[in-house]
Amino acid sequence: MASVPTALSSLILIGLLVADVPPNSQALFPSSEPFTPSAPTKAGGHHLQSLQAQYKSLSEQLSRLKPHQPYILVDTARNHLYVKRRQEVVLDAIASTGSGTILDKPGEGNDQWVFDTPRGEFLVQSKLTHPAWVKPDWAFIEEGQEIPTNQADRVEQGVLGEYALGFGKGYFIHGTLYTRFLGKNVTHGCIRLNDGDLKRVYTFARIGTPIIIF
Repeated sequence: MASVPTALSSLILIGLLVADVPPNSQALFPSSEPFTPSAPTKAGGHHLQSLQAQYKSLSEQLSRLKPHQPYILVDTARNHLYVKRRQEVVLDAIASTGSGTILDKPGEGNDQWVFDTPRGEFLVQSKLTHPAWVKPDWAFIEEGQEIPTNQADRVEQGVLGEYALGFGKGYFIHGTLYTRFLGKNVTHGCIRLNDGDLKRVYTFARIGTPIIIF
């Protein structure tokens, strides 16, 4: 993804949202009523034909730009993670993504933590087995605890599952002890999966595998 020209990167994301999300997705089309275009008027007929031609051209460009290797697509509205190979859905997994909640930073004016899953285009930067969680400041503040000065007091084992895929700035695709919350927006920004789906994603992914989140 990093090699795609900047001017075309937005086209990739738009096309993936429209073309690559499985047809039962309601994230982009929430209305339950089917869309039925009205018959074009004579004045608007040429405009419609122009739009259809533009759509066809855009679709052809997007088809050429889609990653050839498997890639990961995350729908934060529906809390689904897909592993895709071109048009084939290799895996459709229920996930949990960022809650969007806000926590004030103590003693830092109006600064806050916002617990959203970042949207955009990323790459798998690291693959970890049996990862340990190095608890950030906000984790202690949420629990009403003092922030430790000893780094070793931040390390917690066994809460991220057997695998983790890092995609930058401390965000990971990882496991969870709280599988009952899968399908909900409850995380601090990371993407959670159950053990079986996490293992499949870990097996498919390579360093440099594209991750597209919307």
